[in-house]
Formats: sequence, C-alpha cells, structure tokens
Amino acid sequence: MKKIYSLKSCNTCQRILKALEIPEGCIIQDIKESPISNTDLEHLKTLSGSYEALFSKRARLYNEMGLKNKVLGEYDFKKLILEHYTFLKRPVVVVENQIFIGNSAKTIDAATLALKNEQ
Repeated sequence: MKKIYSLKSCNTCQRILKALEIPEGCIIQDIKESPISNTDLEHLKTLSGSYEALFSKRARLYNEMGLKNKVLGEYDFKKLILEHYTFLKRPVVVVENQIFIGNSAKTIDAATLALKNEQ
C-alpha cells in the first residue's frame, strides 16, 4: 500500500507532493476533505509506534487550546487527531510497512527513495 495523508491547502505539503514523484496507484488523502478514520489512525500508530509521533505540536490549535501547558497522554493525542485534522503532523507517507512523518528534508528524502523503490 502506498498512501499519503496531506492537506491540500498547505503550501509545504503541496511543495513536498510535487517533489516526491508520486507513483501510479498511490492514494493521496486530503485530511480536511476526508478526515482520517480511526482504523487508519490505528494503522499509522502501529507503524510509527505512538500517537505522539503523529501529533503536530506546531498546530495553531495546540497553542490556542493551551495544550502546551497540559500533560497529554497517548489517548489525548489520538482523540485530538481524530477531532481535528490540523493535529496530524503532515505529510504522512506510508509505503508498505514504512512510515515517514513530517516535512524535514531527511524524512522527505527517505520517503522519496522508498516510493522510487516501490515503482
């Protein structure tokens, strides 16, 4: 399975999608138009090891809700990601049993290589 969770309105996500050279058959899910399901989030958690790894602390709502001053656990991270799309760190690229989370150059390079190897 090749799938990318992204946000169409995010300039960074759009730049990364262009750079990835996405192969045919890869599913791109806009998490605003089609929110992540509990099943998909469970799968991502299995691949990443935790909900916290998938959680964006850079989301505007994170500060607006005062979450930086609270102690959050795995259940909280899961609940927040399911409640609002901005809490999912993005993009998330899944290539078979590999997961690449976020927009660092190192992560995007690794995702690009994995996608090329799966073509």
